[in-house]
Amino acid sequence: MTARLHRLLHPSSIAVVGGGAFATNVVRQSLKMGFTGHIWPIHPTKPDIEGIPAFRSIADLPVPPDATFIGVNRFATIDILRELAARKAGGAISFAAGFLEADDPDGPRLQRELIEAAGDMPVIGPNCYGLINYADGALLWPDQHGGRRLAPGTRGAAIITQSSNIACNLTMQKRGLPIAFLMTAGNQAQTGLSEMALGLIEDERVSVLGLHIEGFDSIPGFERLADRARELKKPIVAMKVGRSEQARAATISHTASLAGSDAGSDAFLKRLGIARVHSIPAFLETLKLLHGVGPLSGNRLSSMSCSGGEASVMADAADGRAVTFPPLGETHRDRVKATLGPLVAVANPLDYHTFIWNDEPAMTATFTAMVAGGFDLDMLVLDFPRTDRCSDADWWPTVRAFEAALRANDARGAIVASMAENLPEEHADELFSRGIVPLHGIEEAMAAAAEAAFVGRAWRDLSSTPNGGRGGPAKPGRSGGEASARNPHSASRGSAPLPLKGGEERRPLDEASAKSLLAAQGLPIPAGRRASSVPEALAAARTLGLPVALKSLGLAHKSEHGAVRLDLHTQAEIEAAASALLPLGTGLYVERMIENAIAELIVGISPDPVFGALLTIGSGGVLVELLADTATLLLPATRDEIEAALRSLKLFPLLDGYRGRPKGDVAAAIDTILAISDFVVDNAGRIVELDINPLIVCERGAFIADALLVGDFEILEKTP
Repeated sequence: MTARLHRLLHPSSIAVVGGGAFATNVVRQSLKMGFTGHIWPIHPTKPDIEGIPAFRSIADLPVPPDATFIGVNRFATIDILRELAARKAGGAISFAAGFLEADDPDGPRLQRELIEAAGDMPVIGPNCYGLINYADGALLWPDQHGGRRLAPGTRGAAIITQSSNIACNLTMQKRGLPIAFLMTAGNQAQTGLSEMALGLIEDERVSVLGLHIEGFDSIPGFERLADRARELKKPIVAMKVGRSEQARAATISHTASLAGSDAGSDAFLKRLGIARVHSIPAFLETLKLLHGVGPLSGNRLSSMSCSGGEASVMADAADGRAVTFPPLGETHRDRVKATLGPLVAVANPLDYHTFIWNDEPAMTATFTAMVAGGFDLDMLVLDFPRTDRCSDADWWPTVRAFEAALRANDARGAIVASMAENLPEEHADELFSRGIVPLHGIEEAMAAAAEAAFVGRAWRDLSSTPNGGRGGPAKPGRSGGEASARNPHSASRGSAPLPLKGGEERRPLDEASAKSLLAAQGLPIPAGRRASSVPEALAAARTLGLPVALKSLGLAHKSEHGAVRLDLHTQAEIEAAASALLPLGTGLYVERMIENAIAELIVGISPDPVFGALLTIGSGGVLVELLADTATLLLPATRDEIEAALRSLKLFPLLDGYRGRPKGDVAAAIDTILAISDFVVDNAGRIVELDINPLIVCERGAFIADALLVGDFEILEKTP
């Protein structure tokens, strides 16, 4: 797959078809960047473009071109692709719009014709700007850009985006991120995002990969990409859009892709060890940090600044993130204290005060002592003055002191400017040359550190887990379909996500039938009985033993209808509850009351158009929507993934014995959730939806107190 794209990504000859402004710009930009290969303009009437003699047709070219930019209309594009494929060209950029991504009746037909015309020759697009190869100076790019040639012997980021305008903007960044390749994906008619990324990541001049994703072209393709990135030790950062309804609508109009649910996307990226950020500044800063120091071995940070205010802002920025500023140990604290004045309160983050400002030996001593704590990343907050009105001479002793401290401790460090404009591009370049990562913005720096720590942890976990931590191979018969693809021509998917049944049968089983089915699979269900009258309810309660719970059958959300009565101890309570509940549904369900409850969870299985079945674990009970305390996993899920999801919940301290209270049986909860997952996998293709709320975790055991099951199980409703 990577060999298929090699000529296109690393061309020694570039053909440019068309004579308009966009095609002319491709020639101009390649000349400007110093491309040393052949540039062959193609136009039927123009003698030259930008001073380079033009050929009348593709047939007139001396040899098949490695890369071709097609800057003509959509109808002519198809003919050009057919000619290029016949000549065994290396690949093409299709600039024209109006294919499947367009709201046009001819779009689908033209897309099919484009794919047929290209054959095996790779095509990027259509509806895309193309490719900038800053490593070789090869630009198949129809516009101006703000980037620069990658210096020989250096490495940089490779970035792919599904938006040409975002790509243009990324080239204009002044944050010091070296870029080796920038590529736009277009509507991915033939070549998907994951294949492009696999082609780029093999280049030794690429240090880190950035992906702006609207939709996933291929689940197995992304799995292969993540595996290869880990083998090459090249982290991936994704900015996956589609969290809001408006964003999902925009992706449909822009690329006609199935974006998938945001929760599914998040779970998928986490499983693959791909960092995810939610803004363009965080995207760039995370790429910079991973380019400069790679994945972090942990989440322990240090911070130094000459301002208490900055120290507080740094501490606050870490709050709620998966990074921490651990307190200094006594010995470490004393070592730092010995380098500072008596009025300095030593802590992490550290305000070292201005007493030692511009005193390079003193700052070196303090910084070296602080960095000696073995942190995973050491940060120095430093905003440079504007040089048009001020001097920055006094700031460089601070930089040199920090540099010396990092080298003395073989540590990884970053200088963080609280405002992006206070760390100019030339200063960022200088910091990188000193082995210090320049980070713009405190919030963005914390996001970058958290994601770098995530990648480090994920890579360790994936390396120690069979099958890359993907839950292991499915049992025989558990695979029954494929995820929806971006388009029918994307790469074959060798490992299809777990399917759920389509939504045409939406009638849920009643609780008695659902629980009977789950109990038959060995899941922990409290003993229960159906009842159709008050006397039957009383008889069932006597058989089960008091106390009992009483519920109306046939209602999907019983609490909203007042159709549940709990903790009934006496005959009078049961009679009154049964009389009140009988008119609400199709019958009654009497169940032995679950006692010694510690916490309530929700465990839900829902379909996703891209990822198949999703497993949601969260705080349960009647406040589930209000609390919105959930974690989502892909199926099949591993025990470690389920435990990590539980521990990520705000509810978890309650399970762990909050403030001296009894602990919940977390192991039993995990066992039950795994059993629920197995039930879904065993019944793949039959289930539409499964909602268990609550799963009650007790001091001993975890029990399914309510279950909503929608699927092809109608016969069970006749179960007594």
